Amino acid sequence: MTEKLELYRCNVCHNLVEVLENGVGELVCCGEKMELIKTHSSENEELKDKHIPVIEKTLEGYLVRIGAVKHPMTEEHHINFIQVISNDKKYIKTKFLSLEDEPNLNVKCNCEKSLWARALCNIHGLFKGEYNA
Repeated sequence: MTEKLELYRCNVCHNLVEVLENGVGELVCCGEKMELIKTHSSENEELKDKHIPVIEKTLEGYLVRIGAVKHPMTEEHHINFIQVISNDKKYIKTKFLSLEDEPNLNVKCNCEKSLWARALCNIHGLFKGEYNA
């Protein structure tokens, strides 16, 4: 069974799929079951400092920066995308990044007082940060 907003990756061709609606089927690509990408749970402080989204309230909405310490944006090590999601999962904004981009996202919304963000690092995986007013 799949759940809304889960991410799956094909280990053969590296397709990345986001689930838009809950379903009972199994996701398959290249003849193999796709792998569910889970949020990273490392206790490594250096890894956390460069990867967990930091969310700040602004006058116009929110600013999401990847890491308390700026994440590198090189061919070898970079953030693929940043996504901001309201807790009710009705508001979602995604920014796909190129190597020239700063790893941050400005969001203009009147979302509820709590939301979360996630970012996918090409080496270390998926990281999640939360904002609670």
